[in-house]
Amino acid sequence: MKPPKYGSFAERQAASVEAKKALVAKLKAKPTVTDPEFEARRAAKAAELIAVREARATERRTKREDAARKEAERRALEAEIAEAQELELRAKQKAARDARYAARKQRRK
Repeated sequence: MKPPKYGSFAERQAASVEAKKALVAKLKAKPTVTDPEFEARRAAKAAELIAVREARATERRTKREDAARKEAERRALEAEIAEAQELELRAKQKAARDARYAARKQRRK
C-alpha cells in the first residue's frame, strides 16, 4: 500500500482549503483587456450598419414607387379599354337604332 500523501488531518484540511481557493480564483472574473481599436471598429461597424439600412430603405421605397406607378398605368389602361368598349357599344347601338329607323321609314313609303 502506498503511504498517504498527507500525514495528518490538519494537512489534509489545509490542502482542501487551498484547492477550494484555487478553484474560486480560477472561476473569478479576470480583468478585461481593452483593445485600443475597439471603439474605432465599433463606430465603423455602426456607420456601415446605418448605411446598409438606408440603402435598403431606399430600395424598398423605389420598389414601392415602381409598384404604385405600374398600378396607376394598369388602371389608366383598363379605364381606356373600358372607355373604348363603351364607345364601341354605343356606336353599335346607334347603328342598330338607325337601321330600325331607316327600316321604318322604308316601310312607310
